[in-house]
Amino acid sequence: MTAGALPALPVPRLILWRHGRTAWNAAGRFQGQLDPPLDGHGRQQAAAAAPYVAAGLSPEDTVVVSSDLDRAAETARVLTGLLRVELRLDERLREHGMGSWEGLTRQEVADRFPDQYADWMAGRPVLRRGGEEPAAVADRVVAALADLPPAATAVVVTHGGTAGRLIERLLDLQPAYRRVLGPLGNCAWSELVVQGDRWRLLRHNSAVLPPPERRLEGAGPALPADALATPDGGPPPPEDADAV
Repeated sequence: MTAGALPALPVPRLILWRHGRTAWNAAGRFQGQLDPPLDGHGRQQAAAAAPYVAAGLSPEDTVVVSSDLDRAAETARVLTGLLRVELRLDERLREHGMGSWEGLTRQEVADRFPDQYADWMAGRPVLRRGGEEPAAVADRVVAALADLPPAATAVVVTHGGTAGRLIERLLDLQPAYRRVLGPLGNCAWSELVVQGDRWRLLRHNSAVLPPPERRLEGAGPALPADALATPDGGPPPPEDADAV
């Protein structure tokens, strides 16, 4: 694909929805293409977020496609249950393969592979780790989306790293600008649409805030229920290894 070229996709609107939390997310452990399930909190996140993701979608003109890894597929099934549409599973939407880092915590990677970790934190290419190059991740995701049937909207249920690589490809962000956008938090979503000959990011990292009764004392007035979905849900916690 040449710089600025528009990937030819049969769907002009994409909602990229990251899966709910797993125990490995909470522990800061790199999952990559390993397959830990959602934890209880992750299931609650999916149940809370799905109605907001579904809002305004027409079942007749929406396709839902998910990574086949369990944490994404379980998240996606909450949405397809609401919309009553078929769930498509595609292994090409799996997380960015992290090679020798998979199963390790951030701290373990920093201790064992300090040079690789420094490059990763700076957004530079990581050498000798194994796994996948960012461009290869974007290539396989674009290929998966190109195979979808025509629809007004596709909800793509995927992973933090994979969503990041797809957004960078659609917006034609060069490697030096990979960290311009913050990563998706667990069960957060972004929306992109075609405008003219470009993709445009309409909203990023939308999320459902905790219920008002769980807000910290002194944190300000509680939000009404219809304001819980916000365009800026805030960054994922720093220990969330797969988010970057």
